[in-house]
Amino acid sequence: MAVDYEKMIADLVRPLIINPDDLAVKQLSDDGQTITISIFVHEDDLGRVIGKNGRIANAIRTIAYASASRDHKKISINIESF
Repeated sequence: MAVDYEKMIADLVRPLIINPDDLAVKQLSDDGQTITISIFVHEDDLGRVIGKNGRIANAIRTIAYASASRDHKKISINIESF
């Protein structure tokens, strides 16, 4: 069963931010072993998604890593603002 990583990450990030309409999660590449995903949020929400000392970002990555490991894949997540 294939996991929709974009939807999963968007569902994790959406409750954290003030401007949910400005959230964009895009899967940039999937070479069979590694999936690259970028999270784009409003500039004001960047700190909320990263968290103090990167704790929230690491928690999001940990959940995504666990999900991807079930499919024997690795996942790379980039968090950016626009």
